[in-house]
Amino acid sequence: MEIIPAIDIIDGKCVRLTQGDYAQKTVYHNEPLEVALSFEAAGITRLHLVDLDGAKAGQVVNWKVLEKIAGQTTLRVDFGGGIKTEEDLKKVVDCGAEWAVIGSLAVKAPDLFSRWIDTYGSKCFFLGADFRNEKIAVGGWLETTETGILDFVDHYQSKGISYMFCTDISKDGKLEGPATALYEKIIKHNPLVSLVASGGVSRLEDLRELKASGCAGVIIGKAIYENRITLDDLQTFLS
Repeated sequence: MEIIPAIDIIDGKCVRLTQGDYAQKTVYHNEPLEVALSFEAAGITRLHLVDLDGAKAGQVVNWKVLEKIAGQTTLRVDFGGGIKTEEDLKKVVDCGAEWAVIGSLAVKAPDLFSRWIDTYGSKCFFLGADFRNEKIAVGGWLETTETGILDFVDHYQSKGISYMFCTDISKDGKLEGPATALYEKIIKHNPLVSLVASGGVSRLEDLRELKASGCAGVIIGKAIYENRITLDDLQTFLS
């Protein structure tokens, strides 16, 4: 199971939100590159980089942070937040992201996303599915759709997207434990998907349970920044 720390960016700084609420923002570090370098030094090879300014603006904003981290570390980076146009998609790829994270666009503009898959290949994308009560949520989590998580996963897996992460909105940033039972349900339903867990991880036992559930990876944010899980703790999952 791959350990994927998250760096969320607002105003070029490393922050975390609670349940996606910009009013519940905590700044953890002024220099994201230093945070990324500390992950690299600990033996971590992956990074989940989120442009929260971009997500709010509807266009990529913090691409220079991506360029700096991709250029000065060996981390394999996925980048999301505000990728709504092909111009932004190209910018993210050109700045060094191995994967472009697509979320709401896959729900609201499926034809456009399908064209991108055909043009750039499915391996260019890390699909994000935010959900509440097993229904997909979009628009900064303000809007819950009628699309079920299993149908969403099946639809895009049939188009070649097998690498995706799912975030339980009710748990994100609250350190209350991940939605392990639902992840198991998704994996059992569609074993062709490489599913990455996101949201709620607060202790090492959560990681052990997610690994046992069959998750291909786990995104960890607040638990690392608040020392609930240390980089030393993660060594057992990195070997």
